[in-house]
Amino acid sequence: MNRLFAFVTAMMVGVGATASLAQDTPVVVELYTSQGCSSCPPADEMLAHLGQRDNVIALALHVDYWDYIGWKDKFAHSAFTTRQKGYARSFGSRSIYTPQMVVNGVTDVVGNRPMDVTDQVQAHAAKGLPVPLTLKRFGNQLTISAPAASGLAEADVFLIRYTPSETVSIPRGENAGKKLAYSHIVTEWSDIGDWNGRAPLSSSVSVSGSAPIVVLIQKKGYGPIFAAARLR
Repeated sequence: MNRLFAFVTAMMVGVGATASLAQDTPVVVELYTSQGCSSCPPADEMLAHLGQRDNVIALALHVDYWDYIGWKDKFAHSAFTTRQKGYARSFGSRSIYTPQMVVNGVTDVVGNRPMDVTDQVQAHAAKGLPVPLTLKRFGNQLTISAPAASGLAEADVFLIRYTPSETVSIPRGENAGKKLAYSHIVTEWSDIGDWNGRAPLSSSVSVSGSAPIVVLIQKKGYGPIFAAARLR
């Protein structure tokens, strides 16, 4: 598996000039995962590798529907299950599963298939996002700005915080006896406003603590991500 991840990393480096657009056109990768899912550890490891790249915003959203089989995921939140179900509806699917990765809000890929994930990240890195987004933090104030974007659909502006990494010993459930490393663990997902692109976006919100900050602008109804930025 390590050899495979090394190959995937080499492929990602091969994006070269496209990947160098990191802060202007990031690729957002959401992983829907659970500590109770035996198929998830390879995807969790894959997300950790992706998250090391400057042009990838990696987000692990732990869902709660595995909790009933014997181990309650300490990072799980029902809101993340709701978000995954929203994507399922937008993709025309009747079911949800783990590990699932959603890339830039539009592409669904099985999270423990490294080559498929790599292909999608490379494709979205080459395409980029339609709107540049700038974040600046001054003490406990975060300013968010983006230029006007004609023709943009109604969108939500999300503020996200995450824990960079944590290791968990799991005594029960499908992963019983394992000590697993997790990364980019989403702890907060807040809707902080709406935007339609007709005028420049300029807003300020209060933040606290040292956890990384991500802001996403996403078409309402679990649509494409129009803009994304991160402060670490």
